Amino acid sequence: MAARVRNLLAMDAASIMRRLESRRDEMFNLFSRLRSREPLLETIASRYADGAFEHLLHLPEQEQAVVDRYYGTLDEMRWYFTYTEDMPGTAHLNFTKLHKRLEEAYRVLVVTLGPPVSADGARVVDAEVLRREDTPPPEDKTLARAALPRQRRAAPG
Repeated sequence: MAARVRNLLAMDAASIMRRLESRRDEMFNLFSRLRSREPLLETIASRYADGAFEHLLHLPEQEQAVVDRYYGTLDEMRWYFTYTEDMPGTAHLNFTKLHKRLEEAYRVLVVTLGPPVSADGARVVDAEVLRREDTPPPEDKTLARAALPRQRRAAPG
């Protein structure tokens, strides 16, 4: 049960982060032009927030704390978007600050819970290839420094 809860939370958080990244410019353009908060609030809507508390009981305390940190940061963003009277430029600056905090909370969440499983059953991982398993590791090509002969200085005369 805990593995399924972790995956649902990871999928929800990944979806929110993808929407924030892909809609960032457009949601502020709409906020500026229409003075509507809906694009901002819909972007950060959580799909699995309802009823999640009962399922969080199945997670260890440390994982619960990490999930709470992520959704608490998301809630700060939601609160700001719901009640701000800031102009679009200021709202965008404040969003950038909140988004950085949310990205950090998301990074910790993924490290703690693991990345979500994709529809094809593979784990979604944001990684960089350091070494391929099918190729042998590179040879150690450390160069040894040869000792240079010391030259004597002429005595001052």
